[in-house]
Amino acid sequence: MARAQLADLMDSVQSGLASIVRAQREQARLTATAHAGGRRVRVTVNANGVVIETRFGAGIDELSYDEIAAAVTAAAQDAAAQVQRRTRELMDGLRPQHARMPKLSEFIPGMPDVQDMVPVAPEVSTAPPGARERDEPADPSPEFHDVEQWEHGRERRAGADVHDSSW
Repeated sequence: MARAQLADLMDSVQSGLASIVRAQREQARLTATAHAGGRRVRVTVNANGVVIETRFGAGIDELSYDEIAAAVTAAAQDAAAQVQRRTRELMDGLRPQHARMPKLSEFIPGMPDVQDMVPVAPEVSTAPPGARERDEPADPSPEFHDVEQWEHGRERRAGADVHDSSW
């Protein structure tokens, strides 16, 4: 019976991996195009949200440099958001199959499932350099519970020395 379960597990894993490969290939081919500045600016990005083409249309000379810069930024951000949305849709299509796959803990009781340990990546900012949003990056350090607090002040307290002066 264990061999049959293991064979089923291997079939599920291979099928799941094939689906992931297909989704990855499809995602790698994604592009998105967005317009801004009264459709005078067109920006296309690849699957990673990297600008691969920028085009200016008729009437671009009616915009100031600042307006052109803002339009390019807006179009690039819009196109990148489209690619992210389509990537999420591709990944959402894999979730039902992933949910059907048995977890490692079903075979080895008490074993944590790797998928449950994967941290969620923080959202990437689209704020320009120097923006307040970029001043305070998220603290990536882990949070510890049930610990003793220690004062790190500069003043010396009696008996608080770590070293023995007789050394």
